[in-house]
Amino acid sequence: MGKWRNGTGLLTVPGRAEPVAVEIAASYGTRRRGLLGRDGIDGALLLTPCNSVHSFGMRFAIDVAYLDRRLNVVAVRTMPPGRLGLPRPRARHVLEARAGAMEGWGLRAGVPLGITAGRGPEG
Repeated sequence: MGKWRNGTGLLTVPGRAEPVAVEIAASYGTRRRGLLGRDGIDGALLLTPCNSVHSFGMRFAIDVAYLDRRLNVVAVRTMPPGRLGLPRPRARHVLEARAGAMEGWGLRAGVPLGITAGRGPEG
């Protein structure tokens, strides 16, 4: 996918029949806001471009998947609130979800993901 825009889409994971709803945060403001102020998330949030995140001010633990430019999973970590994640040099995108969700979806290092963007507000 070329230029990412704020909006929504669907995340596909090999071996998983149902796609996962994904919010796309592509502008500075939406990436900076991320999941702050929320009590949870259904589905996932894609931060792009991004190679590191923090969980300061978060109300819940999150799973973080670092993705390369082709949307292959580089690493998956669970972050409790109040943590600073180290930058991942190969990462170009970060996928966030509630803690435990990614294991259930089958996300682990090396898994290639697909994201189909829908229409959303310009960012």
